[in-house]
Amino acid sequence: MALRIAFFGQAAFGRDVLVRLLDAGHEVVGVYAPPAGARPDPLAEEAEKRGLRLFRHASLRRKGAAIPERVAEFTSLRADLDVLAFVTMILPAEIVDAPRRGALCFHPSLLPKYRGGNALAWQIMLGESESGVTVFRPDAGVDTGPIVVQKGGVAIEPHHTAASLYFEKLYALGVDAMVEAVELVANGRARYAKQDESHASFQGLVTDEVARLDFGKSAVELDRWIRGCDPNPGAHALWRGEIVRLFGGRLAAREESGAEPGHVLGVSQDGLRIAARGGVLEVAKLRIGGGAKVAAAEAGIAAGERLG
Repeated sequence: MALRIAFFGQAAFGRDVLVRLLDAGHEVVGVYAPPAGARPDPLAEEAEKRGLRLFRHASLRRKGAAIPERVAEFTSLRADLDVLAFVTMILPAEIVDAPRRGALCFHPSLLPKYRGGNALAWQIMLGESESGVTVFRPDAGVDTGPIVVQKGGVAIEPHHTAASLYFEKLYALGVDAMVEAVELVANGRARYAKQDESHASFQGLVTDEVARLDFGKSAVELDRWIRGCDPNPGAHALWRGEIVRLFGGRLAAREESGAEPGHVLGVSQDGLRIAARGGVLEVAKLRIGGGAKVAAAEAGIAAGERLG
């Protein structure tokens, strides 16, 4: 059965889910994409190319409440189902709960673990070994609604950053999961499994405060912190009074270097080697202050200096 879908999303992920749903014969009656910015949004571009009705609102709420004209606009679409493909803005209940088939939302973790807006980063930062994707029916909580489709078994490998885990492992899996969930709803075969609260966890956003490196932690922990905060906001330390952000990190050694944690052991074309408790870190790129991201060997930090 073809559904009338109101589509909410962004970026290439949103575009790819949209295309798959259209190819499956569903009617997309409206596409909600982020407001126009410096870079074109692939979802918005696809919607325009196909002549779909496109909305680019910064928000659907004002002072915590639904904006009446936005609700009226949505209601006029007469959608059977809302599809939320990597949505960052908060949708009011008047929009989420309005369609007769409800809504489906994508989340890049194995719910109920790692609820919240930075699930990719936290899975790496907290040392999770396995990841996956979940499609659930949103409710009034944060990522707490019943699960429709879940796909796991994705190993988080030692080289993974938040970005590479997503693009290498979870992106295609997530597109498939979204399409599968819509088909289950369309065919009346969707089963809504309540999340097990005994296994639930919630992590907040990875702010600059969270991303600050603490050289009192072990090399293993710092390696995870650097990779989890890559590409945003970038794990950071101080160097000559300026903030320096570290990218392309890896755990280069698990043996003590004998140097004080934070001490720069060497600089090469491979990166900056930094002493840590129980090992040595290596980072390939740095951003100092508000400057551009550069190769670590070109940043001006010399062996013998210290990050703090």
